[in-house]
Amino acid sequence: MAVYVISDLHLSKSVPGKSMETFGQNWQDYQERLEKAWMRLVGPGDTVIIPGDLSWALNLDEALEDFRFLDRLPGRKLIGKGNHDFFWTSLTKMNRFFSENGLESLQILYNGAKAFEEEGFIACGTRGWFSEGVRHTAVNTGADDEKIFRRELIRLRMSLDEARRLQDGTGFPIYAFLHFPPVFRDMTQPEVLTLLEEYGVKRCYYGHMHGVYDVPLHTRSGNLDLFFVAADYLGFIPYPVSCPEQGKKSENPDMEPERSG
Repeated sequence: MAVYVISDLHLSKSVPGKSMETFGQNWQDYQERLEKAWMRLVGPGDTVIIPGDLSWALNLDEALEDFRFLDRLPGRKLIGKGNHDFFWTSLTKMNRFFSENGLESLQILYNGAKAFEEEGFIACGTRGWFSEGVRHTAVNTGADDEKIFRRELIRLRMSLDEARRLQDGTGFPIYAFLHFPPVFRDMTQPEVLTLLEEYGVKRCYYGHMHGVYDVPLHTRSGNLDLFFVAADYLGFIPYPVSCPEQGKKSENPDMEPERSG
């Protein structure tokens, strides 16, 4: 079975007034383009990991149409948390909401880990944040960035601890799926990288950054492979993590996405 990743869908089926189309050509018809690419690539037995910023909705009820849109698409969806996912509540409440509304293909990947037995890797994920030292590279929200960043480091370690427990029984490599990047251009978050290195993480997939199209999809930091998978960067085409049916295509970490504009 195949596993794909794509971050920052920013769906607005539930909140039409928040469509990302206002941000220019690269976002035109983005939800329709996402659906078309998804239907072409993803099969019923496949999985798509979404590391945050799924919907503009402010609560679970408001997000229902976005969830239904995703649920109708083929495959299992593992959802992480982003900084704009204001609908997010507790794992218990979200799982109950999914169950009550028949959203059977939606699962949570947050502060934990899952083993992909057939594909041979372990996925773990959390949100992350920008530390105070690199806040100037992001939008200043007025939040206590350092406090949030420290809390997110704890959550990342929790996710990695769970991944290591699964690794002890399988020997599979660990892949981390974060919302915030640990490295982007000249911005580096050493404490995040140190944690990933401590646990021997082989790959890290991240999003969050938008409107940036002149950077490589795949970079390296030490022994860590990093992949930039924000939806607008990918042209709204899910990117293969493990895709046996596509053969060598899935093994090429430098495969560039198609983008409009």
